[in-house]
Amino acid sequence: MKERSNEIIDAAYVCFTRHGARRTTMNDLADQAGISRPALYQYFRSKEDVFRSLVDRLLAGALSASERAAESDGRPEDRLAGILLAKLALVMQVWRDSPAHAAELLSVDTRGSAEVLGRYEESMRDLLIRTLHESYPATDAREAAEMLLAFTRGLEAGVSDPAALPDRLRRGVGIFVAGLPTLTSAKEQS
Repeated sequence: MKERSNEIIDAAYVCFTRHGARRTTMNDLADQAGISRPALYQYFRSKEDVFRSLVDRLLAGALSASERAAESDGRPEDRLAGILLAKLALVMQVWRDSPAHAAELLSVDTRGSAEVLGRYEESMRDLLIRTLHESYPATDAREAAEMLLAFTRGLEAGVSDPAALPDRLRRGVGIFVAGLPTLTSAKEQS
């Protein structure tokens, strides 16, 4: 059953990137998956349910890559950049696979995925906080994590040249890390 669900989600990625989320139908999903529409309903209640499952899978993969980057050896700024590059890589993949529909597919409120995206953002924030706290214990790690996520969201929102984004992110993280000694925690300031 799980294998068939994964095949449907694979088919959904093809349909959503080809037609966009709004124009994709359950018939499109069933055809791409090679099953009947009634069979599709045995696995998913609606197109929104399929989309949510796809988003959940994509974000889980990006989070896993971010966790590997956090655990890697290397300089703290490289680990932080690696965490955020995994997030950015997902956005770049969608832009590459669906230039005509990427903005729709990446919007936060698309197909009720806000809850899934919220959990992902919270996990990313926690991962950044842990990584920052380990490397820069005097820094307000929560504030720094929020700033890094905001910076990355800004890069994602302004995609004009996806190929330039990884270098921009690395440079931005380098500049940010250089300023971390000035972003001390409230305890340190008193």
